[in-house]
Amino acid sequence: MSEKKKEKEKVQLKGQLKLFIQWPMIMAVLLVAMNIWIFVIDRRAGLLMIIFVLIYIVMVGILYVYSKSIIMKDLLEFAAQYGIVQNTLLKELAIPYAILMDDGKAIWMNDQFEAILGGKPKGDAYISKYIPELNKSIFPKEDSEKVEMDVYYEDKEYKAELRRVPIGDFSDTEHLLKMPEEKEYFIAVYLQDVTELNKYIKATEEQRLIAGLIYIDNYDEVINSVEEVRQSLLVALVDRKINQYIAKVNGIVKKMETDKYFIVIQKQYFKQLEEDKFSLLEDVKSVNIGNGIPATLSIGLGLSSEAYSQSYNFARVAIDLALARGGDQAVIKDCRGITYYGGKREQTSKNTRVKARVKAEALREFITVKDKIFVMGHKLTDVDAFGAAMGICRAAAALEKKASIVINEVSASLRPLYESFENDPDYPDDLFLNSDQAIDMADENSMVIVVDTNRPQMTECEELLKIAKTIVVLDHHRQSSDNIDNALLSYIEPYASSACEMVAEVLQYIVDDVKIPKIEASSLYAGIMIDTNNFVNRTGVRTFEAAAFLRRCGADITLVRKMFRDDMESYRAKAEIISSSEVYREKFAIAIGVNLHIESPTIIGAQAANELLDISQIKASFVLTEYNGRIYVSARSIDEVNVQIIMERLGGGGHMNASGAQFNHTDMDEALACLKQVIDDMMERGDI
Repeated sequence: MSEKKKEKEKVQLKGQLKLFIQWPMIMAVLLVAMNIWIFVIDRRAGLLMIIFVLIYIVMVGILYVYSKSIIMKDLLEFAAQYGIVQNTLLKELAIPYAILMDDGKAIWMNDQFEAILGGKPKGDAYISKYIPELNKSIFPKEDSEKVEMDVYYEDKEYKAELRRVPIGDFSDTEHLLKMPEEKEYFIAVYLQDVTELNKYIKATEEQRLIAGLIYIDNYDEVINSVEEVRQSLLVALVDRKINQYIAKVNGIVKKMETDKYFIVIQKQYFKQLEEDKFSLLEDVKSVNIGNGIPATLSIGLGLSSEAYSQSYNFARVAIDLALARGGDQAVIKDCRGITYYGGKREQTSKNTRVKARVKAEALREFITVKDKIFVMGHKLTDVDAFGAAMGICRAAAALEKKASIVINEVSASLRPLYESFENDPDYPDDLFLNSDQAIDMADENSMVIVVDTNRPQMTECEELLKIAKTIVVLDHHRQSSDNIDNALLSYIEPYASSACEMVAEVLQYIVDDVKIPKIEASSLYAGIMIDTNNFVNRTGVRTFEAAAFLRRCGADITLVRKMFRDDMESYRAKAEIISSSEVYREKFAIAIGVNLHIESPTIIGAQAANELLDISQIKASFVLTEYNGRIYVSARSIDEVNVQIIMERLGGGGHMNASGAQFNHTDMDEALACLKQVIDDMMERGDI
């Protein structure tokens, strides 16, 4: 018997085709049953029908026997032709398709894939030789896994899809390729040319509109600094600067108020504004027609991929953040986060107390309706945060409400002041609480007042912010992107010298003729004195007015000076830090403090940073100290360098000339290298 005949005998029909071939036999059975029924009714008719049924059965049998082999032959020929057609279609498929071995060798590819590579690769060439991204490391590891990625070849962009295909999926009759028996799978890869698609997507994205707001920060002060006849000219010159700058990037400017502008620009021009560091900020400062104060701008830009209305909302958030950070800067908010530009100058302080009065009245309304009031500052509470917290407690007491201060750790520099309240019988035992005690007492109807910080992770007890629904923030540090965003009342004044100065002003409007005990007035005075380095840094007219108010309330400056003197060990530690200092890039003093063997090295580090500024030619100082498994950075400057934006690069923040940051390790060499790298990068980009 021939091989072909044996192969035919092995072939068995199944499924619908088998049922279709057997259907005449089934009909024969049905006819026999009908014949029996007719025979019972009429014998003559039954006998006649038997003859026809037998003839039908014989014919069906003959046809079945002889046609089955013919059908099988036709089916086999069709299957062979179908495989050839299938292979031809795959070979000529318009989509580039290739088969790779598990090591990345190309063993087969269709015409389109060969055309992309400029001809069929010689021998068993690795596909990574032509497209480096398609290497063995990115091949799928499971049969169900699919890998999608973007690849590039000869100025073309492709979307590649790779699948893992088991060898068992191919029959022995497949003539497409011959696979080694020891290989269990191969990699199927196809490419989709997305060059044009990405080009149009990019063009559409670049034409997306960015909404923006421009505010003149100090409009009233600048206008009042020139003669009345020149005021309109000054405004016209500022308008011209803004219009020319936006027109340069084909944008639209609409003046909404005397000091507010709405702008629209295309996203493709945004990079141009970024590259020149928003030079409009500096251009406007150059407008001088006799005004004693230069005009400064705040710019807020918003970009949303969802809707233009959302872009405008982002712009409003950005401009609010720019103003809260002190103005003279550009803030860009998009779906990915917030970016800052500028902010190199200190905001001009305002002599008006209207804002302080409005905030004090709002605070009074909140305090009068709450029974549980908690006040807290930042971690490692300093004198400014402590004094401000005591001032808020006095405000609550003046409104016949009780407030408690959350404080977990008392530093050595704060202990004398802390103990003066703890040992005073006029103050309740539960005036000071730790975090656990405060959490146990707090509920949704509690009120939390945060002083001297606006970042939730820096507070003494972040959990309290999640429990209480009424949150108030009073701070003098420039606002960052991770601020307390659920505060019902936020009073942030970057130009204020200290939180104690702000609280001293608020106290004057909480109740008429407020009575402040001597020790509390001394605490507030001490906070101002410490944060201003004895009234040297960041002091304005309102700083001295607040100090005068506290002196009238009985603040004892002699007591304050005695209370905050250093002991001999602390003084030696400070001298050791200063002696370790180095001058970096001819204008930055960097010092370290390790193994100081004192209780509060961070406080001494801050003091050392202040003293390093007394060295001529030094524009900023940085002191790094170890404490509790971390490295703390104290950064100080006088006026030429904004240390806040430097500390923000390290995850910290603060004020323009007094900021800080933390490293979550004790590797001093790594921390120093990181600080110097940030300084180098910012100097090269012109940020400092």
